[in-house]
Amino acid sequence: MPNISAKGHNMPESPIRKLVPFAETAIKNGKRVYHLNIGQPDIHTPIEALDGVRLSDMKTVEYTHSAGYQHYREGLAEYYKGVGLDIDYTNIIVTTGGSEALQFGFMTCFDEGDEVIIPEPFYANYNGFSVAAGVKVVPVISSIDDGFTLPSIEEFEKKITSKTKGILICNPGNPTGVLYSKDELERLKEIVKKHDLFLFADEVYREFCYDGQEHTSVLSFEDIAQNVILVDSVSKRYSMCGARIGALVTKNKEVLNTVLKFAQARLSPPTFGQLASIGALKTPQSYFDEVITEYVERRDLIVDGLRKIPGVKCPNPGGAFYAMVEFPVDDAEKFCQWLLEDFEYEGQTVMMAPGNGFYTNPEQGKKQARIAYVLEKESLKSAVKCLEVALQQYPGREN
Repeated sequence: MPNISAKGHNMPESPIRKLVPFAETAIKNGKRVYHLNIGQPDIHTPIEALDGVRLSDMKTVEYTHSAGYQHYREGLAEYYKGVGLDIDYTNIIVTTGGSEALQFGFMTCFDEGDEVIIPEPFYANYNGFSVAAGVKVVPVISSIDDGFTLPSIEEFEKKITSKTKGILICNPGNPTGVLYSKDELERLKEIVKKHDLFLFADEVYREFCYDGQEHTSVLSFEDIAQNVILVDSVSKRYSMCGARIGALVTKNKEVLNTVLKFAQARLSPPTFGQLASIGALKTPQSYFDEVITEYVERRDLIVDGLRKIPGVKCPNPGGAFYAMVEFPVDDAEKFCQWLLEDFEYEGQTVMMAPGNGFYTNPEQGKKQARIAYVLEKESLKSAVKCLEVALQQYPGREN
C-alpha cells in the first residue's frame, strides 16, 4: 500500500472540529449541545446578499475571471475607500474564502523552510496553511494575564532570523478577540520596515470593534504599502460563511501578478458566492449597528458570567466574537471531551474548542479553551450555567 506524504502526516487536526464525533454522540443520546466551538454566527445574512443570488437572471453558470468579477472588485474597492483605504479594484484578487487568500499569499511570498512570526495564540488553521506551503511558524507569545495585547518589539526581534520572511496578525483577533491599537500597529510597522518583511493582516472581523474602539488597518500605512498583504472575507462580516468568498488585497504588483497565477490554476472563485457578495455590498449600516449591539450584549453576558465562576480567567474581548478562557482544570481538552461524554445539566451540555490547538506548543494552552459567543443570549446564559455546574463536578478540577 502506498505511503501518505510527510506533508499529509504533518497537517494538524482542527481543534475547532476534532470533538465533533463526541458532540454527535451526545446529541444522539438526547442531550442539547450548545455549540460554542465554531465561529458560525446565528446572525441572519443580509437580505441584500440573498437577493444577489435569488434575483439573478443567469442562464449559464460560467467561469468568472480568475481574479473575480470586475464589478465585484470595483464594489470592494469602494467599500475599502469607505473605511479610509485608498484601494483600486486592480489591487484585489477574489479568492475562495479568506483561507485561500492566505494560502495563495504564503505560496507567493515564502519558499520552503522560510519562517513567519505569528502572535500566539492564533487561528488554528494558520498551522495548516503553513504546513501546506512548507513554511515554519515561529510563535511570539501573548499572555492571557495582559489580555493578549501585542508582544513587545523586543519579543519580535528575538524571533527574527535569516529565514524570517514575514509576520502574520489577525486584528481583531481569533481566538482571543483582542483588538490591536494604532500605537501597537505602529510599533509593528517599524519592525517590518527595519527587516523588510511581508506583513500579512487577517482583518476579516474589521466591523466588529467594541466599546468605542476603532479599527486600524495596516493597509493605511503608506510607507509599508509594498510589504502589506491584506486577507479579507465576507464570511463573518455578513454572516455568510458558506459563500466561500474572500479577497487578497495589496499594492504590491509583483505579489498580485504571482497570486493571479495561483488563482488561474484553480480557474475561478465561486460564481454564486460572488453574486451574493455583490449584493452584500448594499447592506445598510443599520444592519451592522444592530449586529454590533447584539455581539456586545452577548460578550458581556459571557464574560461577566464566566468571571463569576471561581478560578476562571476571561479577558474582555475588544472585537470579533471570541473569548479565550482559562479554566481551573488539569487539561482543557479532557474537560471539553468530558463535557460531551460524561456531563449534562438538565439535559444540556457545552461544546468548546480546546485551547491547545491554538498554540504551537500545546502545553501553552493546556488549561484554555476558545468560546465563540455566536448563539442567542438565552442559549449563552444556559451554556454559562452548564459550565458553572460542570466545574463543580469535573474530576480533574484544580483549586
